[in-house]
Parts: sequence; C-alpha cells; structure tokens
Amino acid sequence: MTPIPDTTQKQATAQGSVIYYRDGKSVLARQGIDRRKVELARVPEHVRDAVIAAENRSFYEDAGVSLKGTGRAVWSTLTGQQLQGGSTITQQLVRNYYSGLSQERSVTRKFKEILIAMKVDQSKSKDWVLEQYLNTIYFGRGANGIQSAARAYFGKDVEELTVSEGAYLAAVIQQPSRFADPKGTDLVAARERWQSVINAMGQTGALTAEQVAAQQFPELTTPKKPFELKGQAQYMLEQVTAELNRRGYTDEDINSGGLKIVTTFDKKLMTAAQRAVEDTLPDDTPKKVRTGLAAVDPATGEVVAFYGGKPSQSRYYDSAFSAKVMAGSTFKPYTLAAALDNGFELSDRVDGNSPLRVASASQAIPNDGDRSYGQINLVSATQNSVNTAFVDLGQKVGLDKVAKVAEAAGIPAEQLDKQKEAASFPLGVSSVSAVQNASGFSTFANKGVHVEAHVVKSVTDAEGRKEVVKPVETKVVGEQAAADTTYAMQQVVKYGTGTAARLYDRPVAGKTGTTDDSRSVWFNGFTPQLAVAVNMFRDDNATVTIPGYGTQFGGQLPAQIWREFMTVAMEGKPVEEFPEPSEYGWTSRYSEPDRDTQQPDQGYSPPPSQDGWDDRPEPGTTPPPFSDEPPVTETPDDGGRGPDEQPEQTSPPDTDLPDQPSVPEGGVDEGRGGRQEQPGGGR
Repeated sequence: MTPIPDTTQKQATAQGSVIYYRDGKSVLARQGIDRRKVELARVPEHVRDAVIAAENRSFYEDAGVSLKGTGRAVWSTLTGQQLQGGSTITQQLVRNYYSGLSQERSVTRKFKEILIAMKVDQSKSKDWVLEQYLNTIYFGRGANGIQSAARAYFGKDVEELTVSEGAYLAAVIQQPSRFADPKGTDLVAARERWQSVINAMGQTGALTAEQVAAQQFPELTTPKKPFELKGQAQYMLEQVTAELNRRGYTDEDINSGGLKIVTTFDKKLMTAAQRAVEDTLPDDTPKKVRTGLAAVDPATGEVVAFYGGKPSQSRYYDSAFSAKVMAGSTFKPYTLAAALDNGFELSDRVDGNSPLRVASASQAIPNDGDRSYGQINLVSATQNSVNTAFVDLGQKVGLDKVAKVAEAAGIPAEQLDKQKEAASFPLGVSSVSAVQNASGFSTFANKGVHVEAHVVKSVTDAEGRKEVVKPVETKVVGEQAAADTTYAMQQVVKYGTGTAARLYDRPVAGKTGTTDDSRSVWFNGFTPQLAVAVNMFRDDNATVTIPGYGTQFGGQLPAQIWREFMTVAMEGKPVEEFPEPSEYGWTSRYSEPDRDTQQPDQGYSPPPSQDGWDDRPEPGTTPPPFSDEPPVTETPDDGGRGPDEQPEQTSPPDTDLPDQPSVPEGGVDEGRGGRQEQPGGGR
C-alpha cells in the first residue's frame, strides 16, 4: 500500500548550467545548482569503498534498511532526543531523491521511508542505488554530487581522486558545512573523521594494513568564492538568458537542466571593446554620457563583442542592446541600398540644394549650414552626407521601400512605423540600438544578405543532445546593390566625414551620424569580416560634450573608438577586398591605398558640384597630398564631421524608472507634425 513515488525531487537531480565563451572552454558564468552527474563506472572503486565504509558497510548485503539503526532512530524520535544516525545509503537516497517524503522528524515519515527503501532495494540494483546516491548527496562548498565535490575540494575530476582524497569526501558527508573548510578544532575533528574512514576501509578489506598506514591527510584547495559576475559579464548573461527564453528554454531549464551553453562572445574581443571605449574617453567624461559598441560577424550574425557601459552607470539598461537612440545619418545607407536595388545607379543625381521643400512636410528641410550642393551624384551625397540629397532620394525611390530594406536588415518594424511616412525618414529619425545598427550594416558586408543577430551558438543538454542555433537569413538587396552601397561608404572613410576610422592596412566602409544638437553621435563601419557600431548619447538627452573635445560628432570620438577596437579585432586577419562596384573603370581612377606598403596613397576628393562625375581629376593631374586631417570644405573645419548629420533624437529613459528598458520615443513632437520632419541639418 506504500508505492515507490513515481517522481523525484527537482533539487535532487537538478544540474546547473554552464555558459561558455565562443571557444566552448572559457567559462563565462554558472547558473543554478552545482551538480554534474556521472555514471558509476567513472567513480573509482576506492572512492565507492570509502563512502560505503563511512555510511553503510553492509550496503551490498542488507535489504535496504538497518534494523538496529532504524530502531535507534525511532526511539530517539519518540523520546524527543536528537535524531541519531543509522539510515542506510538506500534510506538516505529515498529521503533525498523521491517526492513525497519530507525531512520532518516523525514516526510516520520514518516508517514510510523504511518501506519505500525496502521496495527500492527489491526493484533496483545496488549499483543503481549507489550511483543515484553519489550524484544526489550534498558535500559542502556548494557541491552536489561526487563530481562537483571532487572539483570543489581538489580541483580535479572524480576519476583522478586518490584513496586519501576519496576518503575525505566520504568523511565530509556526515558534516558538510563543518568540514568544508576546517580550521582549528574543526580541522582536528575532520582529521579524526578522515582517519576513521581510512580505518573502516581497512576493516572492510578495501585497504590492506600497509595501505591504511601509508595514507596521509590530503591537501584541500582553497574554497572558491561564489561565482560572481562582474562588468560586462552581467550584460552577457542577461542577453544569453533572454535569447534562450525566446528559443523556448525556461529559466528552470537554465538553472536546473544541466545545459552547456556556448555563446557567440569572443573573450579577447570583449576585453578589446571595453578597452577601446574606456582608454579613448577621458577620465572626466560626464557620468551621464553613455557609450555603446557592438560587433557582428556578417557571415554568421554572431554578436562577437559589445560594450554596454559601466555597470555602476547603466543601472537599468545596457548601452549596446537595450538603449535605442536616433540613428542619424547612419540610416542613410539603407536609403541608398533601397535606391540601388530599385534601378538607381551611383552616377544618378539628386537634389542637394538647401533648403528642400517636400509636399508632405510642413517645413523645408535644410543641410548643415544651409549649404547647397546642387545636383549631386549618390557617391558624393554619401561621402558628404547631404541631407537634402537623401530626402530627395527617399521621395524618388519610395519611403516604403526604404523601410522594407531597413526592416529586412534587422531593425524591428515597430521602431520604424512611427516615422516611415515622414519626409525626413531617410535621415535617421528612427531609434535603433548599437547591436541593431551593426547587424544592419553587416548586410552590406555580406553581399546583401542579412543573418539574424544572435548571442547563442549551441546548447547541449544533460543527456548530450546538442542543438546548434541556425539563425534566419534574409536576402535584403541584390549583390551589386550591396557592393555599390559599400563603395559609397568607402569614400566616407577615405575622404569624407569618417576619416578618423581609417585602417591603413585594409579597406573600410562606414558612415558617421550626428543628430540635432549632438544628442546622439555614431560611427558604423565594417570590413568584409566584421561590422561594428559605436554610439554615444546622454541619459538626459542633452548635447554630448566631452571635456577637452567639446561637442561630439560621429567622426570624432565614436570613429576613434571604432578604430581602436578594429585595430585589435583585425590583427592577424587576412586583408579582404570589397566586391567591385558598378562602372569600376572610372571609379578606379580615384587612388586607392598602396597595399604593398600598407600606407595610404595620395588621395583626391572631388568637390561636390552641378557636374557630378565630370569633377573627377583629369589624367596627369597631381592630386593634393594625403592628410590625416578631415578634408577642408567651404564651411569651417569641425573636427571630422561632414555637413549633414543631425536629425532629431528621441530622449533616453528617465533614470528614476527602473523598469524602463530602453530610450523611449520622446524627442519628437508628433502633435506638431513638422517638427518630426525637420532635422536641423546633420553631420
């Protein structure tokens, strides 16, 4: 009438999960209970003998219970005395393993335990019982099971335990808290208990008299502190957990399923990202200024590195995944790609005059400084980041097509819907995160194909079944459209607003972005192997100003941070060229970096004019010398910024609201209509 329970206690079999960096070896974090189940065959015989000698010498002969021990325990329960030992290994397993048996001290519970232990002994093998026991029992130091105990006390796997070490773990079972890190009188007691186990092994025949005499008390490792996440690791764990939840893994799976989770994060590049930001920014950077960095592998969609801000600064959200700020002119390449994929060519001209009036906008849209460029080709429009040119281009290609490209490139539709009918939509009035923008630009590096950004490579369960993450791939634009968009962005880095991001040993394509009053500033760039976005913004949505550097623009500190990170990320990587753009015959007339010397050749940037491509230098013309300084234009030198990257930005979250996950859409007054459509010129 007392059946064996058909369920086990969750805590008895729960195994914590281990989260690794992308190499599958370096531990990023541990979650849940520290237990690693092992088969009995992996446990050395002398370790098994030690546990049996310490806990239940008659284990292989008894019927699962000890009559003397049980009688002693029942008597102590009835008389109110402290409960005495005497439970067999089988009884201990039944108590800790099966559901429905509480730890209360009552005669009813004790008799129920005895009956179930007898039935288990009749229906299960002794080896099965011992294996479950060794994997279930708590050994102190946070270690559940013999394998975790071996790692916790001696820093080795169970197979490597010596006789002396195995005897100590057997001794610990009786008083795990006291013997976890014994000192003083506890150490004396631990030595006595260990010696008694060794002697018992001699009495059971597991050791000879000579072996008993030869044993020496083992040296214990220093207990490790509880696993603590520091710095960027907390952000990594948050993103991994969130993605696992989206892929169907519950928190219970993560904390007790014994999963081996391999992430996409590169340990070296995570360090490089943090150093690039913290070494580039001055020490007196205002605390309200936040910086985000995200690096995505274009071929796989893997987020290999990011910087989410200082934990003390980012109490409620990180700056790479959670914070979303206006994209500014980093959104223009999506407009360019949409046009090129719908019949436009790089040599096509658009209206670069300022201001530009659009029927759907209540107010005219200006360029920075109200500068006019006339009818300008798409390369020059991109290189100089001309606002009106991209507004005109958006009107001609259709804003719906621009939104379609941006969404296919990984920017969620809900972040685009409010602005996608505004004339200023191509100028980046929508808010995005650094990860989303890096992922979007990875599309161009991957020949027009977007691979879903993700942070988990694979998950292996406790039974060894492995699930490899297969991200969604989306064809965004044609291969030639991607190549031409990339070519235009190469000119941004060579001669335009992003010269501070140049890598002299390899080609780079990119785009700067600066919103109204520099409330968010960006540099997004990529090589064929890696796409990286860097942004800076403030908690209070004010102008980003850095002591010693002044008001920031995308071509300044964001570009410098980008270059610092990419210098490390590309170290040792082969130099890969971008695909050739359309009409390569004439584009090649612009000088390229000298690959042999890995130094920049003399470069030439044709001034914008009414004549488009006719402004390229004639054969034999001596171009001006190459300079590390930004090109001088008709407007005053502004530290590397171009003339048109300042659409209005949304406001960041109210830091008094801990539940606020990201920067809300608050900087655009949609009630007035025209405000949303009128960035004051951008850079």
